[in-house]
Amino acid sequence: MNFKGKLAPYLLLLPAFVLICWFKLYPILSTLKQAFVVNGALSLANYQRVFAEKTFWNCLNVTLKFNVVTIPLQIIISFLMALLVSSKVRGTGVFRTIFYIPFAVSITVCVMVWNLMFQFNGGVVNSFLSLFGVPPQGFFNDRKQALWCIVVLASWKGCGYWMMFLMAGIKNIDSSVYEAARIDGARYPRIVWSIMLPLMRRTILFVCVANTSSNMLLFAPMQLVTEGGPRNSTNVLMYEAYRSAFRYADMPRCAVIVSVLLVIILAIALVQFFALGDRDTKRGVARV
Repeated sequence: MNFKGKLAPYLLLLPAFVLICWFKLYPILSTLKQAFVVNGALSLANYQRVFAEKTFWNCLNVTLKFNVVTIPLQIIISFLMALLVSSKVRGTGVFRTIFYIPFAVSITVCVMVWNLMFQFNGGVVNSFLSLFGVPPQGFFNDRKQALWCIVVLASWKGCGYWMMFLMAGIKNIDSSVYEAARIDGARYPRIVWSIMLPLMRRTILFVCVANTSSNMLLFAPMQLVTEGGPRNSTNVLMYEAYRSAFRYADMPRCAVIVSVLLVIILAIALVQFFALGDRDTKRGVARV
């Protein structure tokens, strides 16, 4: 009976474990096999071919540039939004709804609506700017503006989602801690910096890792609006992998690009774990 009691949790976890292995682990192993195996033998020929391409390095540069700006921007905005909706002010429920609505809308719908708004001729944004004498802007059609327009779009779409996790972290802190800090004379900025952020370390770590994975793999706006242009200015690695697989039918090239993406995401996640994780988290990562 005692043996069955110990086995029961593992049996309950077994279906989820099988699904994770089938839909997560197996595709990763299959991708690595396609990247490293050439004519039935282990080889780095696929990597040498891809690394010799200027297109790959341009995509890597665009991907890193996009994420270096987007990830911190989304986390900071999401935290500020979480502070607002967590405060004891009338109408916070309305703000929560407004902030979360963009995430509830399909990414395809969001991208197409933003494309219509930012059109060069007849777009709402250019029409509004013309009232102040500003000439029409290219936005998604301008090489210097397209990537930053996607940064704004992705932040508008995703900040509400990450806000919910950060808001949960704020609500999880015992109110007596805040009261003790106020009695000691601490002001709100000091409470946020010295109390709230340290106690939310695990929540912030989760948001950072999940946000990094999400944005590193984002390519829907590039596919639907810019198609990697103008002049490859928005051609991220994930979109290039998609094109390799489904447009050029070059699966080994796709596998190489995806494996590079996985290594980059893992490396960034490890840095985030050691920078933001507590002692228990760091020990667990070190053991792995």
